[in-house]
This record gives sequence, C-alpha cells and structure tokens, in this order.
Amino acid sequence: MKLPIYQLDVFTNNIFEGNPAGVVVLDESIDSQLMQAIASENNLPETAFINKEEDHYKIRWFTPTVEVDLCGHATMASGHVVLYLLEEDREEVTFQSAKYTLTVREEGDYLAMKLPSAGNEPAVAPDELIRGLKAKPVETYKSDDYLVVYETPADIATMEPDFETLRKLDCRGIIVTAPGRNTDFVSRFFAPAIGINEDPVTGSAHTKLVPYWSQRLGKKELHAEQLSSRGGKMICRDLGEKVELLGNARIYLQGHIYTK
Repeated sequence: MKLPIYQLDVFTNNIFEGNPAGVVVLDESIDSQLMQAIASENNLPETAFINKEEDHYKIRWFTPTVEVDLCGHATMASGHVVLYLLEEDREEVTFQSAKYTLTVREEGDYLAMKLPSAGNEPAVAPDELIRGLKAKPVETYKSDDYLVVYETPADIATMEPDFETLRKLDCRGIIVTAPGRNTDFVSRFFAPAIGINEDPVTGSAHTKLVPYWSQRLGKKELHAEQLSSRGGKMICRDLGEKVELLGNARIYLQGHIYTK
C-alpha cells in the first residue's frame, strides 16, 4: 500500500518552529492498528488521517502511542493540505471526526479553525500535580485536562516538570498558563500520559484557555503564545460555543508511505 503523507509545522511562519504534524491522505479507510503503527513510526506529536467523503473529510488523530478525540494543530495542518494542495479552488473545508465537526477556512494570510469551546470546573490541585509541576498554582481547573494558572510568564517559561509524576494523574494533559507581557496570555502543555511529555503548540488546549482568558480579561479576541522550545503563536476568538484559532502552517516534507 502506498499512502501520500505530508509533514507540516503549524502555528508558525517558519520551518523548525511551531508544532509538527503528519497528514496522511487516504482513498479508503484503513485499519486502526495500521494508523497507530504509522503514527508510531512517524514519532510526531500527532498524525492526522483524512479521507474525503462527498463534501467533507473524515479525520482521525493519533499520537505515537494512542488515538485522541481532538487535535487542533493536526486539523489545521490537514486544512492547509486540502486548501492549498488538494483542492486549491476551495476556501473552506469541513472535517468530521467521531465526536466533532470542525472547519478550517482561509482568512487573509491566516488559516482560521473553529473548535468546540470547553468548560473549566474549579478544582483543588492534587499533591501529585503540585509535585509534578514543582510549583504551587494560584488557580486550578479540571476537565479532561488540568488547567493550572500562575502569576507570571517566567513561572511558565522556567518550569521543569517531573513527567513521571505527572503521568500518574487522571487526565489527558496539564495546561499551565499565566498572563503574557507581549501577548494576552502564555501557556505550555504537558501530556506524558498519552506519550507526549511536552506538546510544542496545542490547539485543543486553547479550547479551555480561550474561555478562561476571555472572561478574565473581558476580551473576545486574544493573542496567545505557547512557550515551548519550538514556540508558537496564534490569534484566538471566543465565539461562545466555539473558539476560533488563527495561525499559519508551513510544509516541511511530502512523500509516500509504503506499508508493504
């Protein structure tokens, strides 16, 4: 079997920055075990598999170790592949996953992606969370992720987590955030439980970050920066039931996978 694959850097204008994602284009569905094997072989934070059906694309996302319910940056990478390579006459594309309907469209020099907004419930920070982050937060919230708030960008930038301790927590990942200096807010995202110690730039984390910062700052449009070693920036909009993330993507490579 010969499958087209693209690798892109997302939420950046520059190669070697942002968050890398693989996009595999399918003519027909393939076995989930094969998808997982490909994602493991790619060893990227996420690999998306897209398959056109009538006027939309089915999409699934895999880390090197597990399938996930939602991945923002690999969806934006998939949108770039469809709108700029596969169907250049289109200005918007819809992706349908098992749980969500997601859209990516062109907006000037950006791609604009809509994701479902997620709520944040106040929580008490468990001891393992504090030990794992090595710093006590000023606020803690819980959904499928922990959202942990600190006071300054330096608190986020200098954090050196104990990933083995964080791996024991009952959650998908841990979002740490603080007010920004040159942006409205900064963040990092740790997800050792799903095989990613630190994700460079995390679209899905912003489904929790945007509602929090929109309410705290009284703004519907915010500028965000993720302070990983690769770094990444985006514009965020609070649309109520959805958030919209504006960013860029750059193709690093394209080729084919041979499965036999």
